[in-house]
Amino acid sequence: MSNERFLCVVSPADTPAVSSKFNPLVLIPARMASTRLADKMLLDVGGLPMVIQSANRAKEANVGRVVIAAGDQVIADAAVAHGFEAVMTDPDHPSGSDRIWEAAGKIDPDGQHDVIINVQGDVPTVDPAVIRACFAPLEDPDVDIGTAAAVIIDEDEKTDPNSVKPVVALAPGATIGRALYFTRATAPHGEGDLLHHIGLYAYRRAALERFVSLPPSPLEKREKLEQLRALEDGMRIDVALVDTAPLTVDTPSDLERARIAIQSLAS
Repeated sequence: MSNERFLCVVSPADTPAVSSKFNPLVLIPARMASTRLADKMLLDVGGLPMVIQSANRAKEANVGRVVIAAGDQVIADAAVAHGFEAVMTDPDHPSGSDRIWEAAGKIDPDGQHDVIINVQGDVPTVDPAVIRACFAPLEDPDVDIGTAAAVIIDEDEKTDPNSVKPVVALAPGATIGRALYFTRATAPHGEGDLLHHIGLYAYRRAALERFVSLPPSPLEKREKLEQLRALEDGMRIDVALVDTAPLTVDTPSDLERARIAIQSLAS
C-alpha cells in the first residue's frame, strides 16, 4: 500500500460549508464529575466557564442549533445564564454518546434534526472549522458517522497510548477517507504520517440511535475506544483531515495552556 494514502491534509479554512439539505443539531455533553480535573466544565477560561467557551466555538462553526446536554443543574444554569439552550440529562450516563441521544430525544422528539454533532465541553480552543470538517463526510450517503484527524507532529505522541490513531484509507489527493480502525498503538506500520484522532463526531440520527442500542464490543473494551463498537457492527466512519488538533483540557497544565491560547486570540 502506498504511503501517500496517509499523507493528505486539508486546511480548516478550506472546509466546505454545511449542505442545506441537512438540519444539524450540535449537542455539547457536559457533567461536573471529572477524574483528573475537578469541576472542569465550569473552570474559568478567558473569563467564561470552559463549557461556554466550547459552546461559543460550536456557535461560531455555524452548522446548526447549539444545545448543552447537562448532567448537572449547575451546568444547565451556566448555559442559560450565557444565552445558550440547555437540557438536563441523566448524570449517570456511561458516555457522551448516550447523553446526547437522551438530549436529542427530549428537545427534538419528532426527529426534525437529521444530523447530531457531538462537540465535547472541554475543547474551549477548538477551531470552528474543525467542527465543520467533521460534518463534511456525511455528504456521502454511505457514511454513518463523520469525524476528524490531524497529522501527528510530536514524535513522542506517536507511541503515546493516550493519543488515539485512526488508520484511514485515502485515495491520492483526497482529504476525506474511510476509517478502517482506531487504536492506541502506533499504526499503521511503515513509513508515512500517523494521525491523531479528534474526538468530535457528526452522526446521522439513525446511526446514533443504532450506536447507543449496541452493547460494548470486544475491541471497544480492549482498546477502551467506543468508536470501535460502530466499526465492529459494520457502520461506516469517515475521517476528514485538518491541520491541527484542538487542546482537550484534562489536567491543570492543559487548563493553563487553554487560558493562554484564549488570551492570545482575544489580543
